[in-house]
Amino acid sequence: MSNPAYKIATVGGGCFWCTEAVFQEVKGIIKVVSGYTGGRAPGRPTYREVCSGLTGHAEVVQITFDPALISYRDLLVIFMTTHDPTTLNRQGGDVGTQYRSVIYYHNDEQRQTAELVLAELKDSFDAPIVTEVSPLSTFYEAEEYHQDYYRNNSSQGYCSFVISPKLTKLRKQHADKLNSA
Repeated sequence: MSNPAYKIATVGGGCFWCTEAVFQEVKGIIKVVSGYTGGRAPGRPTYREVCSGLTGHAEVVQITFDPALISYRDLLVIFMTTHDPTTLNRQGGDVGTQYRSVIYYHNDEQRQTAELVLAELKDSFDAPIVTEVSPLSTFYEAEEYHQDYYRNNSSQGYCSFVISPKLTKLRKQHADKLNSA
């Protein structure tokens, strides 16, 4: 899986189960890992600690992608249009700083691309975009039971009522960017 041509993106758009499920359907995505970053608490945080809101960490996904198949820009457009980037520290019923809308850049080129995408999309929403653009700090992989959550639990209530509608929206808006069934 490690290929020097592959790139990594890290984004947070609410619950990482939702964001992970979205990107697992996108063409050119090699791997999606749910985790935490952006906090100030030392050491590896647990899900319970992150959910307390006291660590400062956000729930994020780290995406390994093939830029020959999907650009970082297109990846960010998909990200921005499959969550609500206009609500501060909230996605639907999920409330707290751990659910903030955020793009963590890995280098200056990613930062510039993120800022461009936000500027391009600002008139596409009814309210101002509050998505944070920040340098990536240490990424902590979430506990194993969070990985592939939707694939392993698609009949669970949260998946049916929250994630499935996001996937429907993804399939309508970005059909040309998805893996073939």
